[in-house]
Amino acid sequence: MSKTLAQISIFLLLFLSGLVQAQNFSISGKIVDSESGEYIDGVSVTLRGTAFGTTTVAGGNFEFKNLPKDKYILAVNYNGYNRLEQSIKLKEDTNLGTIPLVRLGASGSGQALQKTIRADNIIRLLNERPNFIGGNMVYGIPPEPKKLEGNNYLDSKWNRASILLYRDQQMLEGFRARYNIVSNMFELMEPENNLVSVMPGLRVQNIVWIDSTYQVPRYFVNGMDFREDGAPISGFFEVLVDGELSLMRRTTAFLKESNYNQALMVGERNDKILKRNTYYYLEGKNIIEIPRKRKKFFQIFGDKAEEIEAYTSNNSFNVKDPSAIFQIFTHYNSMFPGFKPIINQLLDEVDQP
Repeated sequence: MSKTLAQISIFLLLFLSGLVQAQNFSISGKIVDSESGEYIDGVSVTLRGTAFGTTTVAGGNFEFKNLPKDKYILAVNYNGYNRLEQSIKLKEDTNLGTIPLVRLGASGSGQALQKTIRADNIIRLLNERPNFIGGNMVYGIPPEPKKLEGNNYLDSKWNRASILLYRDQQMLEGFRARYNIVSNMFELMEPENNLVSVMPGLRVQNIVWIDSTYQVPRYFVNGMDFREDGAPISGFFEVLVDGELSLMRRTTAFLKESNYNQALMVGERNDKILKRNTYYYLEGKNIIEIPRKRKKFFQIFGDKAEEIEAYTSNNSFNVKDPSAIFQIFTHYNSMFPGFKPIINQLLDEVDQP
């Protein structure tokens, strides 16, 4: 081989090596305690299913270098804290910023929401990782039959979710989710693709998703953690007001059959799936339906019943109106220190019979 050809070969090898190197990227971030904000060293950080693994050092920092372009599951694990997993589509150098870990059992007061999905934690996620906000893409799910109007989903749109599992208190982030009320199943869509998997509701302890219409967090807790008439409940409750006396909502779906009269050509031609909301308050672990009678309604506020009744009358609230109930519970809980509203207005758009 001539000297010139040898030089060209070396140049090509170096050039190709540079191309390969240019296709590799890095993932970095910093692990902190969700409550104190202090960094945590010694946290195990791995890319699940690969040989890549490290621990946080020098102020809770970690970094993976020279990673090929691919999809990864970042797994964060530290003794005494909820495990966290996050899906990452790596196509450029990615700094995940500050990642808060939540201590096990940090819920403290026994209120409806686990500390993991408290509003301030979710707002921190939104501020520090804006890509946590998702859209409402719909893929891969067949349409409802033509003769049946409506669907069994709590929200038929896909909403970006943060999910706490019962097993190992594992936290899943970055998935889009929707919930089938009738089957008590979650459909999860992985980021950046249209692959949909199904997860039984009995595996999920809490879930918070960002409502794709209103761009606000909504919080749901598993009824298995509560009791109605002494028995656990299948399905999920939305936490509307969390505090001294939590306000909860459960949405159920039911079938309204066609009443079309062929001879007279009147009535509804198609069967319809309608949804109904029922409102509850939480007393310890017991979940109790909101009384519809005015006198019994005020009794649930104990020694502040008269004050709440006066507040209701001064504002001309109807205690059968869900929006009024929401305002009353928000006012009651604001009387106690440390209260923070988790939503500012009631989202109530289901069909009522």
